Amino acid sequence: MLKTISWFAFLWWSMLKPRFELKRLNRQGRIIERDACAHALAREWAQTGLAMNGSSIHLSGLENVPTTGGVLFVANHQSNFDIPILLGHVPRDKGFIAKQELLKVRPFGRWMKYIGCVFINRADPRQSVQAISDAAQSLVAGHSLVIFPEGTRSADGIVGPFKAGSLKLALMAKVPIVPVSISGSKDIMPKGSSVIRSANVKVVVSPPLLANELNGLNSNEIAKKVRDIIVENLK
Repeated sequence: MLKTISWFAFLWWSMLKPRFELKRLNRQGRIIERDACAHALAREWAQTGLAMNGSSIHLSGLENVPTTGGVLFVANHQSNFDIPILLGHVPRDKGFIAKQELLKVRPFGRWMKYIGCVFINRADPRQSVQAISDAAQSLVAGHSLVIFPEGTRSADGIVGPFKAGSLKLALMAKVPIVPVSISGSKDIMPKGSSVIRSANVKVVVSPPLLANELNGLNSNEIAKKVRDIIVENLK
C-alpha cells in the first residue's frame, strides 16, 4: 500500500510542478517549445514512475519504429500503465486517442492536450467523426498517435475484439500502422484495482504495415490483420 500511495503522490507532483512553465510558453505563443517541453516531461514522468514501482520493461523490435512521418501505433490494452509504458519506452513523441472525460481531469487534461492527444465523446457520433478527422490530419502533419482498438482494458490479458472503425485513421491518413503487443502490464494494476505492484512487462513492436500494403482492405480486414499480429506476439 505504501508503494501505491508514494506512486500517486509522485504522479500528482510531477504533473503539477512544471505547469507554470507550460502555461508561460502557452501565453507567449511559443507552441512548438511548449509541446516539445510537454513531450520531454511526459517521457521523464513515465520512465521515472515505472522505475519507482520496480517494474521491468523488456522491449524488442524498436528498430521497427519509423523515424520520420506520422505513425499510428496500435496496441492491445491490459492496464492504465500501458500509457506510461508506451510514452517512456517506445521511441517517437506521441499522443493518444482518448475518451473526452479525461480532458476534464486536471492536470492530466492539459498535459494530454499539449502532447497531441485527440479526445472522443463516444456519446456524440458527430463529435466522434470530427475527432477522427482531426486525428487523421494530425497524422498527415507528421505527428504520431496511439490507439487501443479494444476500447477498454482486458481484465485477464486476453485480447478482445478490435473496433474496426478506429482503424479508419490509417486509411484516411495513409500512414504506417505499427502493431504493439504488451503483456504483463495487467499485473501492475489489474482492472478494478487501485493497488500498484511490480511486474515484468514484455513489449514487442512489429514491423510497420505500410499504406500500400493496406490498399483494397476495408477497416474490418485491417482490424483483423493488426489484431492477428498482436496476438501472435503475445504467445
